[in-house]
Amino acid sequence: MTEGPEITLRPLWVFGYGSLMWNPGFPVEERRLAMLSDYARCFCMSSIHHRGTEKKPGLVLALDPHAGASCRGLAFRVPEEAAEQTVAYLRERELISSAYVERLLDVRFEDGAETKALTYVVDTNHVQYVGNMALEEQARIIARATGGRGPNTEYLWNTVGHLEELGIEDPDLAWLDARVREIIGRSA
Repeated sequence: MTEGPEITLRPLWVFGYGSLMWNPGFPVEERRLAMLSDYARCFCMSSIHHRGTEKKPGLVLALDPHAGASCRGLAFRVPEEAAEQTVAYLRERELISSAYVERLLDVRFEDGAETKALTYVVDTNHVQYVGNMALEEQARIIARATGGRGPNTEYLWNTVGHLEELGIEDPDLAWLDARVREIIGRSA
């Protein structure tokens, strides 16, 4: 398990913008739509474990710092009695290669209220950071990569499906969804 500083935030909120939205893996007492400012959701992290391998990396979503950007996702309130085990679980899951950095960041709910939430953002100095990759190249990688948790396409499609269910528009992910389906259709 990856160790880190003690997270004493109570209640503990966790911000999800990718797979945490559809597979949190920890107890949730409440979930709310939330927005994180100055970060963009994008496929800017090479995946060598979960959705790809070292020889054939896939791509996973990360929060890339961009002044003026925003990312809509879900904030999960963790039951008090599950806070410590949730942090331990998230560190094991998200910090597998140290490409994510753990942060407590301000998120804003739809009603305007704000709270701090445990959030995993990309380390832009890490070797797995692949920011500013063209969408077409992202689509080609996602269409063919598979890792320990399954095909990269599954990750994309689950995320896009959940964003649609929540009414969250993400034009880049919608484009990738359509383009990856086209690539796979042609090669099938």
